[in-house]
Amino acid sequence: MVSAVADDLDDLAEDLAFDVFSRQCPSRSALEHVTGRWGSLTLGALHESGCRFNELRRRVDGVSEKMLSQTLQALERDGLVHREAQPTNPPRVDYELTPLGRQVAERLMALIELVESRMPEVLTARERYDETRGGR
Repeated sequence: MVSAVADDLDDLAEDLAFDVFSRQCPSRSALEHVTGRWGSLTLGALHESGCRFNELRRRVDGVSEKMLSQTLQALERDGLVHREAQPTNPPRVDYELTPLGRQVAERLMALIELVESRMPEVLTARERYDETRGGR
């Protein structure tokens, strides 16, 4: 039964032309999960290596436990993150990128590196904007 559903979904995906600019397209929510603040930071942190929940929470400075949990669930549902619960006491849960998640994170990391390397220009542009618009 599960195999038949998967085959039907594969056939449907082949017939669809996904368009993120269409509000009906499911690719839009997947893009939001990847490019939202916590999604992009979580994928970036997991790109370095898989880790446990609290390690990830420390790495993604400022994220709440609830928001990180919701973010990981969305990324797992989209097939970008793999969650593995170890049957230990206390329970141990590890997170790592799937092959698809690794592909997405690699492209995301290129964008992150570009933004970080061009921050002097961004800061200059902000100053110029603030001077001409009355400042912030």
